[in-house]
Amino acid sequence: MGKVVWGFTCSLDGFIVGPGHDMSWMSTAEPLADGATERMAGRVAVIISGRAGYDAAQAQQGERDETTSAAYGGAWSGTEFVLTHRPEELSDDPAVIAVNCDVRSAVDRAREIAGDRDVQIISADIARQALEHDLIDELQVFVAPVFLGDGTRIFDVPGGRRIEWELVAIDTDSPRSAGRVYRPKPR
Repeated sequence: MGKVVWGFTCSLDGFIVGPGHDMSWMSTAEPLADGATERMAGRVAVIISGRAGYDAAQAQQGERDETTSAAYGGAWSGTEFVLTHRPEELSDDPAVIAVNCDVRSAVDRAREIAGDRDVQIISADIARQALEHDLIDELQVFVAPVFLGDGTRIFDVPGGRRIEWELVAIDTDSPRSAGRVYRPKPR
C-alpha cells in the first residue's frame, strides 16, 4: 500500500502560499533536477486538496505560470479529491471529485483508489486535520529562497500538540532546493 504524504514547497519564513493563495513566488524556487518532478508525480495516484485552494486556482487560471497552474507542473495525472461542504457547486468540473466528509473518510477512500501508489495532501488545513488523526506517513519539504511575510503558514495550530519528525531522506538530485523527507516520530 502507498503512503499518505504531505508535500509542499515553502518560503524561508514558513508559508506555502502567499496572501490570496498567491503562487507567483514559486518562480524563485530552485529548479529540480531533470526528471525529478516526473518521478515524484509518478508515485502519486490521488491528490487531496481543499476548497479554498481549488477556488483560488480557478480564479487565478490566467495568472499562474506553467509551474503552478497544475499539480507537479502538469506532470501528474490521477484523481483529485476536493474536500468541501458544498460538493454540488463543483459538479460541473470533471477533473475533480468533490467530497463532503471528514478527513479520515477522505483518506480511506483515497487509499483504496491509490492502491500501491501514494495519496498526496496539498492543503495545510487538511494536513493539519490528518495529523490530528495520525494519518500522515511522510512529509516532503522543499524550500524556496524567498520571504513572503504573509499567507498560509505550513502549520499554524495555536494550542495544538507538538509533532516530532525524523529525517528519512535528503533530495541529493536537487540540493539547492533543500529537499527533505521526514516521517512522524512514534509517540
